[in-house]
Amino acid sequence: MTTEILSDLLVRVRQFVDEEVIPLEKLLISRPWAEVEPLLNQKREVVKDAGLWGLALPVEYGGQGLTLAEFGRVSEVLGRTPGGHYAFGCQAPDMGNMELLMHAGTADQREQFLLPLTRGEIRSCFAMTEPEHAGSNPTWMSATAVRDGDEFVINGHKWFTTAADGASFAILMAVTKPEASSRHQRASQIIVPLDAPGFHLERNISVMGEAHGGWNSHAEVWFENVRVPAEYLIGEDGNGFALAQLRLGPGRIHHCMRWIGICERAFDIMCSRAARREVAPGRQLGAQGMVQAWIAESRAAINASRLMVLDTARKIDAEGVYAARDEISLIKFFVADVLMQVLDRALQTLGGLGMSDDTPIAFWYRHERASRIYDGPDEVHKMSVARRILQRYQ
Repeated sequence: MTTEILSDLLVRVRQFVDEEVIPLEKLLISRPWAEVEPLLNQKREVVKDAGLWGLALPVEYGGQGLTLAEFGRVSEVLGRTPGGHYAFGCQAPDMGNMELLMHAGTADQREQFLLPLTRGEIRSCFAMTEPEHAGSNPTWMSATAVRDGDEFVINGHKWFTTAADGASFAILMAVTKPEASSRHQRASQIIVPLDAPGFHLERNISVMGEAHGGWNSHAEVWFENVRVPAEYLIGEDGNGFALAQLRLGPGRIHHCMRWIGICERAFDIMCSRAARREVAPGRQLGAQGMVQAWIAESRAAINASRLMVLDTARKIDAEGVYAARDEISLIKFFVADVLMQVLDRALQTLGGLGMSDDTPIAFWYRHERASRIYDGPDEVHKMSVARRILQRYQ
């Protein structure tokens, strides 16, 4: 896509976000999903009519065929409000599941599960993390899928299964080859329709004092002797870990650019408040040296983050996920840390207003603290990339 066409696309997306989605964010933050979903679904239809649906998808799936780096720019704009990605049909975890099925799904799997997902007719979830095991170790899990003729029999306990509430299917990580010598070849990924007997959604987990439903939920779920056809296996048996890495690589670009969008919106709110708020008659908050330092440091960090992420996205586009392993780890912990710093500075600048839900700052402060945990804790990424760097010196 030429620079001119991409720039025009970004202008159109930003205008829609500002005029149609941001006005709904207070409802999205404060009201049950059942009240907000119909409103966002109406916006989805307008997005489709405008030819802006599924921008991250290839043309053959109804998208614009953007590269990962190009969609990264779009993801930043959508990230400026909590409902942005959902309104445009490229929200997590559905986007990651679509990318996975496009990469490794069979023709039947694409027809039955992928196409309705790309059209926004259904939602999905991804079930990997277990409460009994450290989520930072995706090779260690107790959920099993045992082959029984033409079926898998699944038993397992998962939590933080985002968006399971109302989803039509899950992509499940479960052990299918416990005898494999390599711990990286024991698990597989399997499609599980959530209306299958034996699936149970126990609860939507309360996060930072809030328990949201629907797409905003993080569920604890059980699989008890759930039977699914063997052809619901994605890719090869025992290849679940490798598929997870392929799924998470582009996903970290999406997340990081979304975080940068949050940073930009928080930065705008912070600067607007600093320029207008008087701390004494005739003296604005922005005249304080400390606030000026926060503004300058935030601007530098956001700019640096964007360059790092887009450079990583271009490397993935050109050379593949594995060639960009170091860069993926670096942006994951670096941008997550910048996000929390910018949100903290914005909240501090706003004072009591920042603690309220009159702006989205407090919502993001609560919900994006998890950015330093999901998709691999910061500490794991730091250790992994440092080990790989040191190996080159030995």
